[in-house]
Amino acid sequence: MRILILGGDGFCGWPTALHLADLGHDVVIVDNLSRRAIEHELEAYSLTPIVPLGTRLRVWRELGGRAIGSERVDVAREYERLLELIVGERPDAIVHFAEQRAAPYSMKSSRHKRYTVDNNLNATHNVLAAIVESGLDVHLAHLGTMGVYGYGTAGMRIPEGYLPVEVTTEDGTRVRQEILYPANPGSIYHMTKTQDQLFFAYYAKNDGLRITDLHQGIVWGTNTPQTLRDERLINRFDYDGDYGTVLNRFLMQAAVGYPLTVHGTGGQTRAFIHIRDTVRCVQLALENPPERGERVRILNQMTETHRVRDLAQLVAGSTGAHVEFVPNPRNEAAENDLHVVNDLFLDMGLRPTTLSEGLLCEVTDVARRYAHRADLTKIPCTSTWTRRQAPGVPPEAAPQELTPT
Repeated sequence: MRILILGGDGFCGWPTALHLADLGHDVVIVDNLSRRAIEHELEAYSLTPIVPLGTRLRVWRELGGRAIGSERVDVAREYERLLELIVGERPDAIVHFAEQRAAPYSMKSSRHKRYTVDNNLNATHNVLAAIVESGLDVHLAHLGTMGVYGYGTAGMRIPEGYLPVEVTTEDGTRVRQEILYPANPGSIYHMTKTQDQLFFAYYAKNDGLRITDLHQGIVWGTNTPQTLRDERLINRFDYDGDYGTVLNRFLMQAAVGYPLTVHGTGGQTRAFIHIRDTVRCVQLALENPPERGERVRILNQMTETHRVRDLAQLVAGSTGAHVEFVPNPRNEAAENDLHVVNDLFLDMGLRPTTLSEGLLCEVTDVARRYAHRADLTKIPCTSTWTRRQAPGVPPEAAPQELTPT
């Protein structure tokens, strides 16, 4: 296949590009390098050293890897260039990672909220409009998030995108249909992903686009077999309060002797997936596209669920680290359960990579190797979901919750 990977320089995009090229596909990375710009904005850099994209691609070729092309395009703002690229490359598939991916970053300020909405929604809509205008039959695979479902599942298993419902009409007729699972976003970032779902449903219905939406859990781990071939191919390891994913953050904190910071009670249950399974799932999605005219195929891209405090205790038990409970910057329930269906990927042949002592040690070893690069002042999450949570805001200045009467 000929595949465009939008956001192919990022945490998920880079190892996916290498994985697909290693399978013999013709891959072109399309990226505006915005994640690197955000690093400079936050002054919070990957724990692992990330060389320029051109160097990454050159090293990959020198090691015998199938050549990967690259184009610097801002998908959210340069529609004509995107359309020209699609028409010129005539891809069989487009993998869409080109969105601002961090919930805390999306909540830092009104500017960050507006940037996340502007970037994410325009990027997704531009891709869809460009596919239609190109006249090509391109399969779009999009990296979404489990967060579109919310976390108040009341014990039920979250289905893969669609919920069967039954409505009784006034004359007693029982009408059955399937609807998109009701969205319940927990941040501006998650809200943009819920809007993505509506874009996809409309374009699949109206224009017959073939679309797969991958609702992914929290990614942990760092490397894949391809990124391990040379240090200059190494993947990102974000540990800061905005971009660091929770399990990687715990493993890094343990490696540098920093307490494992658990937000609130740690009773939040989340879905997880190893980066090796992320690239494998994208491969499986591309190999099993929906038919033209079929509704959007939604796959839950996760392998297991864990409560945050349990993960902290697991890491503490294996490393001797101390667990510290800190105020939760998010506006969310203190405790939740999460039960998720992921049958479609299992049916396609996914063999899940689950938490194991070996893989935890692998990530810890990476963290220890590059511990000298850590800036411990960047570990705490300083982005808060509401004004009343912000440090230094007097109670009288913060919005007050309404009391039901």
